[in-house]
Amino acid sequence: MPAVVQTRVEHFQTCIDACNACMQACEQCLTSCLNEPDVQARVTCIQLLRDCAEICAVASRYMARNSAYAKQVCALCATVCEACAAECAKFQDAHCQACAEACRKCAAECRKMAA
Repeated sequence: MPAVVQTRVEHFQTCIDACNACMQACEQCLTSCLNEPDVQARVTCIQLLRDCAEICAVASRYMARNSAYAKQVCALCATVCEACAAECAKFQDAHCQACAEACRKCAAECRKMAA
């Protein structure tokens, strides 16, 4: 990999790591939410968890390949992560609270990357 591209990807690494951690937290939370007794109350949360996991994975891939559209994808990722964090925060389960925290961290990193 040319030095310029490598340096750029290294610059993204904190955001890539936050996106990957958020994707994992969302996937785990989604599985846990599906097994909660009040699953019907979590429909919006489950939908947001799916969206968030997907956009985090896409953002990570765009940054890894130094895409010209990485900043735009990260801006959208931050918006989705913020919405997911707000929805997960409504539930007191440990998995939802941990996911909300991962989403907030990812949103902050993506906002910095998109700036």
